[in-house]
Amino acid sequence: MTKKHASHPLKPTRLSPTDILRVGAAGLRARRTRVVLSALGIAIGIATMVAVVGLSQSSKSDLMAQLDRLGTNLLTAEAGKDAVGNEVPLPKSAVAMVERIGPVRHATATGNVDARIRRSDVVPEERTAGVTTQAARTDLLTALNARVGRGSWLDGASERLPVTVLGSVAADRLGVTAPGEKIMMGDEYVVVIGILEPVELVPTLDRVAMVGFPAAEKYFGFDGHPSMVFERSPDHTVEDVREVLARTVSPGDEGSVKVSRPSDALAAKAATDEGLTSLMLGLGAVALLVGGVGVANTMVISVLERRAEIGLRRALGATKGAIRLQFLMESLLLSALGGATGALLGAAATYAFALGRHWTPVVPPWSLTAGFAATLVIGMVAGLYPAVRAARLHPTVALNVT
Repeated sequence: MTKKHASHPLKPTRLSPTDILRVGAAGLRARRTRVVLSALGIAIGIATMVAVVGLSQSSKSDLMAQLDRLGTNLLTAEAGKDAVGNEVPLPKSAVAMVERIGPVRHATATGNVDARIRRSDVVPEERTAGVTTQAARTDLLTALNARVGRGSWLDGASERLPVTVLGSVAADRLGVTAPGEKIMMGDEYVVVIGILEPVELVPTLDRVAMVGFPAAEKYFGFDGHPSMVFERSPDHTVEDVREVLARTVSPGDEGSVKVSRPSDALAAKAATDEGLTSLMLGLGAVALLVGGVGVANTMVISVLERRAEIGLRRALGATKGAIRLQFLMESLLLSALGGATGALLGAAATYAFALGRHWTPVVPPWSLTAGFAATLVIGMVAGLYPAVRAARLHPTVALNVT
């Protein structure tokens, strides 16, 4: 019987995954304040990364929706300047010539008018509030997908009268809050019949007072030459139209015409946002790394404080592997707690900020998954050294703690 038992030596009992989880959780519950502070470092890093990705995607989604709504098929041809800095006017027939380009669906124009804007005749002429005057065709809003916020736009009758439509910024600067008020345009009083909503594709129009071409010629000495032509064509023909637009608008002097695509500015903004997102992700990664160092420090201190516990467990038969798993599990649980909290905080911050900016909140699932996975990796790396150190403690040395 003795020989039979000798041929089958006893093997140490292995802890089940449930036991390892329970033992690791017990170690954290015994030091709750330290656990919360350590998890906070991880949470800040993950929250930063999730929020940065979420806000970037929300902003980009809103920008793409804005581009879809406004269209990317608008081109502008603007009068340039000669060698001495004088503006080279576009031909009066510029719009008609642009309309002859095959793919062009719509063309319109505005023109610079030399008339100072003041709130009233008691305001000195030099105080213009940063508002300029432009002549506008009645089909301008259709071409720009712009809208009137209050009042009405110029029509076939009002374009011949001393009336104006203000851009949103111009109205604010002049203190005009509703249609029907009067302002000074040059030496003439004109009636405000409308105030535009912000013109997203051409924001310069937000700071102007617009009158009809006929009224500008009759009351303010406008010469009828447009300063900017706007045209729309199908998306797939935009680049072809762009190549011929300058020489069509001003034959023989195409070098003085500046052709641009307003939607390119919005696309550039999206690219700028992506660069800023990369920078902020880097800062979040640094915060996460600092959090990982905090976890490692917490676990090392825990090992030093719990030498008696480790020695007792070893004396009762716990293997080195069991000790390693216990402390490694504590580190993983600590990091997972911080990661889950950070992911929730990041998602909540994204929703709160996006809704405050009237964006559609977007939190990519991969950002939550990647963030949480990163915390587990950080937890494993941070807990590896403390776990190995704990396992190396000899029972006799560990129990000899005063």
